[in-house]
Amino acid sequence: MRALFKAYLDLQSFPQLRLKIFLRSDIWTRLTESGFREASHITRTATISWNRTSLLNLIVRRALQNRELCEFYSVDEQLLASTTDQETLFYWMFPDQVESGANKPDTLEWLLSHTQDGSKQTAPRELIHLLNSVRDVQYRKLELGEAEPDNRQLFIRTAIKEGLPEVSKVRLEQTLYAEYPSLRPSCEELRGEKAAHTVETLSRIWKVDAEEALRLARKLVDVGFFEDRVVKGVPTFWIPFLYRDSLELVQGTATD
Repeated sequence: MRALFKAYLDLQSFPQLRLKIFLRSDIWTRLTESGFREASHITRTATISWNRTSLLNLIVRRALQNRELCEFYSVDEQLLASTTDQETLFYWMFPDQVESGANKPDTLEWLLSHTQDGSKQTAPRELIHLLNSVRDVQYRKLELGEAEPDNRQLFIRTAIKEGLPEVSKVRLEQTLYAEYPSLRPSCEELRGEKAAHTVETLSRIWKVDAEEALRLARKLVDVGFFEDRVVKGVPTFWIPFLYRDSLELVQGTATD
């Protein structure tokens, strides 16, 4: 990566060439934390951030590329001028909730919360992967003769929930483990455990002292595997929904 940026800086002397490098913020942090003198010469940067509104817009834009879907719902790209209209189309396609209940999130919030890592950020890649997976699950259900969704919707609740394990597996194995292989043993030792841990429970599971457990936990926070929380005054390391299916985790907080 350092060589790439050095080449980028060298090529700035050629006005005929204009290069753009797109880099995840966590990779840039890894690149600079051990020292990168050339970073000070990179003055033209922009950070792309995603929130609920922009991710909803992403979903709807992709949906509007389907001509049959536009005809089915009698919509076109003019709908993109209104966030309210975008959300209306979203809930024409999806049920109101994935899990029923007064305290349960609506479907869009469920999708976003189940595709975010410990940084509390939802990456478009995981969201799109989940929606593609949900589509494939729904196709299989229809091919097997299961009932069609109600109210002209395209997906049923169970298809949404059943689409998540594939995303969880790919994110864990092809992203986290591929980029941070040294952290794989620590993650795998949590397989089948509870989804939230204290330093004491991690020390027991990893068979290390509390100081080493905290050091490892902080590393896992940095890469988004853990979300750092405080529960009743106690530092707690919470594993996001994104990783739970692939590690067969159980809801709740581990005890000593």
